[in-house]
Amino acid sequence: MLVIKNMSKTYQGGKKAVDGLSLMVKPGDIYGFIGHNGAGKTTTIKGIVGIHDFEGEILVNGMDVRKNSLECKKIMAYIPDNPDLYEYLTGIQYLNFIADIYEISRELREERIKKEAEDLGIYSALGDLISTYSHGMKQKLAIIGALIHEPKLLILDEPFVGLDPEASLILKEKMHGLCEKGSSIFFSTHVLEVAQKLCNRIAVISKGKLVVEGDTKELTKAKSLEDVFMEVTHHDKAD
Repeated sequence: MLVIKNMSKTYQGGKKAVDGLSLMVKPGDIYGFIGHNGAGKTTTIKGIVGIHDFEGEILVNGMDVRKNSLECKKIMAYIPDNPDLYEYLTGIQYLNFIADIYEISRELREERIKKEAEDLGIYSALGDLISTYSHGMKQKLAIIGALIHEPKLLILDEPFVGLDPEASLILKEKMHGLCEKGSSIFFSTHVLEVAQKLCNRIAVISKGKLVVEGDTKELTKAKSLEDVFMEVTHHDKAD
C-alpha cells in the first residue's frame, strides 16, 4: 500500500533530515514509525502526504505521490500532530466540508459522522465553533474527518497526544477495524509501549536513517521495544 524507495530530504542550509529511507507498508499493516525528536519522522510523513518535496520515490497503492498526487490523496487521510482546523466553522460544517471533498453521499456521511462522533464523545458539540474546542476535541474532530471516507492508507503523526485514555482506546479500536477491512496505517509515536502492543511492524529512524525495521514480535522476542530502541539509537540521539 505504501512503498518508500531511497527517500532523502535536505533543507536549506544543508541539513539532511531524511537520508536514503526505504520501507514498505502492506495492506492490513499497523506500522509504527519511531525515533527521537528531530530524527526525520515528520519530514517523512510530510513527504508521503505531499507537503514536502523530496528525492527518491514514494508510491501509494502503486501510484507515484508526485505524478498522481490527486489520485493518491483520494485514498489517503492524514492527521498531523497539531490539528490546524478551520476555527470559524462549526464541527459539523467542517465534517461536511471534508465529506464534500471526498464526494461522500448525504446519507452515508450522516451515518458515519453520527457513529464516529458518538463513539468519541463529541456529537453534542458538533454545532459549536471549532474555536471553542479544547485541543483534545480538535484532535477527535480531525480523526472523524480522516475516517469519513474510510481511507486505504491512514497517516498519523503522534495521534495519541492530547487524547484522554478512553479516546485513545477508541482510536486504537478504530485503527484495528480499518486494517481488518484491508486498509493500512502508518503512524509515528513516542509511546513505545503503545507501538509494541498495537503495531505488527516497526521501523526506527535515527538522524534520518533507518536503523532497524521488522516484525514487532520478532524484534521484541527477547527484549522490550524500549530496550531495542535504546540499543539502536543511543549513539545517534538527535542534537
